[in-house]
Amino acid sequence: MAAAATMAAAARELVLRAGASDMEEEEGPLGGGPGLQEPLQIGELDITSDEFILDEVDVHIQANLEDELVKEALKTGVDLRHYSKQVELELQQIEQKSIRDYIQESENIASLHNQITACDAVLERMEQMLGAFQSDLSSISSEIRTLQEQSGAMNIRLRNRQAVRGKLGELVDGLVVPSALVTAILEAPVTEPRFLEQLQELDAKAAAVREQEARGTAACADVRGVLDRLRVKAVTKIREFILQKIYSFRKPMTNYQIPQTALLKYRFFYQFLLGNERATAKEIRDEYVETLSKIYLSYYRSYLGRLMKVQYEEVAEKDDLMGVEDTAKKDILRNTIFTLGTRGSVISPAELEAPILVPHTAQRGEQRYPFEALFRSQHYALLDNSCREYLFICEFFVVSGPAAHDLFHAVMGRTLSMTQKHLESYLVDCYDAIAVFLCIHIVLRFRNITAKRDVPALDRYWEQVLALLWPRFELILEMNVQSVRSTDPQRLGGLDTRPHYITRRYAEFSSALVSINQTIPNERTMQLLGQLQVEVENFVLRVAAEFSSRKEQLVFLINNYDMMLGVLMERAADDSKEVESFQQLLNARTQEFIEELLSPPFGGLVAFVKEAEALIERGQAERLRGEEARVTQLIRGFGSSWKSSVESLSQDVMRSFTNFRNGTSIIQGALTQLIQLYHRFHRVLSQPQLRALPARAELINIHHLMVELKKHKPNF
Repeated sequence: MAAAATMAAAARELVLRAGASDMEEEEGPLGGGPGLQEPLQIGELDITSDEFILDEVDVHIQANLEDELVKEALKTGVDLRHYSKQVELELQQIEQKSIRDYIQESENIASLHNQITACDAVLERMEQMLGAFQSDLSSISSEIRTLQEQSGAMNIRLRNRQAVRGKLGELVDGLVVPSALVTAILEAPVTEPRFLEQLQELDAKAAAVREQEARGTAACADVRGVLDRLRVKAVTKIREFILQKIYSFRKPMTNYQIPQTALLKYRFFYQFLLGNERATAKEIRDEYVETLSKIYLSYYRSYLGRLMKVQYEEVAEKDDLMGVEDTAKKDILRNTIFTLGTRGSVISPAELEAPILVPHTAQRGEQRYPFEALFRSQHYALLDNSCREYLFICEFFVVSGPAAHDLFHAVMGRTLSMTQKHLESYLVDCYDAIAVFLCIHIVLRFRNITAKRDVPALDRYWEQVLALLWPRFELILEMNVQSVRSTDPQRLGGLDTRPHYITRRYAEFSSALVSINQTIPNERTMQLLGQLQVEVENFVLRVAAEFSSRKEQLVFLINNYDMMLGVLMERAADDSKEVESFQQLLNARTQEFIEELLSPPFGGLVAFVKEAEALIERGQAERLRGEEARVTQLIRGFGSSWKSSVESLSQDVMRSFTNFRNGTSIIQGALTQLIQLYHRFHRVLSQPQLRALPARAELINIHHLMVELKKHKPNF
């Protein structure tokens, strides 16, 4: 019933909002019909209020006029009174129907009300239960936090106890001396692996005890006595073993490399002594230094003495210089002083690190060697043993850097000093420049080898050896330069156009030094060779001046330049300064000789061609008309004598030059120049002033001349 009343009130309110009761006798404001289908929406307009404003009324009216229902009602002309009654009737019907529906559903509504009441009771009990649960959870949360705090504290205590246990365990393990260690140190031989293992364990325990004693650990006193007794026993056994190995070096004919290799297997023994008994370690090191230094000194003194007995008996002396007169020692001088031959192989990679010479074997085979071969063998033995000794010292005695250098020189110093003094005494009377130069390059290569082996201990020795060799080499070279400079050609006996023996010595000597120097270039060597070359060139010019004719002078110069160039090109590079210099000298003298060679048979032709070309160049060709008789004589003279002249020229050249290849080249150059001369003669005769000369018909065809001259070219 209450719902029906509510719906009826709502319907009435709708009608009142339309204002139907106020408009029963009036027309619409827009002149519409007598009623509308929808009520006019004028809002909550209060016309009794003092705040009534006409503008607001206009706004409400305008808004209601825009309503779709109002627009439709105004268009169709609905009667609002009739429509209002109809709505009222419908509302009453709906109200009655709603009342009947509510009456029919009253039992269900009552049942629903009872159910809702029951649900409210259930929800209230659940609310009470959840409140209790919330209270319990709050207490449980506080208990969990308490447990977490207790767990964290227990975890910290556990970690602390574990840390203490680990430290304590390490301390106990480091202090406790096991029976296996005691048994091995006291009873096992030092060469057994278990002795070495337990010695390392003993060293670790001794170090641990020293560390703990420094920290004030009282438990160290319980094991100090045991460890000291074991240490003394181990030091005693190790000392006896190492000294026994060192004393074995002293036995005659002992290969000391074998005991050294054995000692390297037990290098921890010395490390143990160094950490636990420094006095014994110093004793062993001093004994090793004393023993090995004597052994090396004795070995190398004996080896040097026996090695020098297999040197060539004939060696260069003070007077065996490049500028001295040739004697019966010529062959020896060439083979051992000025000629390299096979001596250069001593610095080849294969020969440089070849096995050392065995003197008694060489003596049985009556073999002899030059000094550089002995020097190579001696210093290769020194290099090999020094490298091995240095590496052994660094590894066994646990040293490096300056300490390793000092210990090495304590062992090898006397031997190196003895070897250096022996070299110094030998160089005083050495005049073999090639031997000294080869020794220099041997040292340079050995220095590179020691650098590759990472053994810097010999660097100072190599520098000292080079400081002996370089000045001696420069002195010998300057002596040879001076000997050539002071040589008087008139004191050398009879003159000959063949290559002089002094220039041959220079060629062999210079090519030897140049070929050696190319491997490791040195500017000082090139400067000294340049001085020697200047003196040799001056000497050749002085000797050539002794010949009476220019032709003989040129033959002598060409033969000597050609010989020196040929020898240099065999060993030196083609682009070396020496080769280039002598090539230029040879070309210049060869050209001059060809002109000198062509002058007697063809001098008139040469003179006429040069004069005619000069007149033509100056524009005075008309003066050639007065030379017709001379030209005719030249044409007929050349045609009648050129063959015999060429034949004589060829024979003269082949007699004058010892090098057939050079003679052939000179003949070919002379014939080529002759063809060019005759071709120039043809061009002069083609001038208008001489073109009508009858003798031109007797000219030899240039191509025919070329064919004929080729027949005179010698072949070898």
